[in-house]
Amino acid sequence: MTAIKRFPPPPGIKAPPLSFGARVGDLLFISGIPGFDANGDLPDGFEAQFANVVTNLKRVLEEAGATMRDLVKVNVLLTRTSDVATMNALYAGAFGPPPYPARTTCVVVALPNPKMLIEIEGVASVTG
Repeated sequence: MTAIKRFPPPPGIKAPPLSFGARVGDLLFISGIPGFDANGDLPDGFEAQFANVVTNLKRVLEEAGATMRDLVKVNVLLTRTSDVATMNALYAGAFGPPPYPARTTCVVVALPNPKMLIEIEGVASVTG
């Protein structure tokens, strides 16, 4: 039986009952990461929330011994169609250079907190 290593939320962050990441074998499954900052606050702007998502995603990847280049698949959830073009531009910088991970982008009616504008989850390939 393969052991599962779990990566908790950062200290001081109030999170629902979940692991930010769970590694089994060479795969790291990353929970949906919203745009909360290090203090658990959610900024109003889309760009700031996107930057926080990337920061938190990188933290989970680094704790597991991976980088953004190890991402295989990501799912992006947005609450506003008007943010798709901005997200694509920011995404290209944060997840590039090409080749990019496989990606699904969905515009949803809502995320758990009404102020949440974005959430990204992913799967990474981790060796070692």
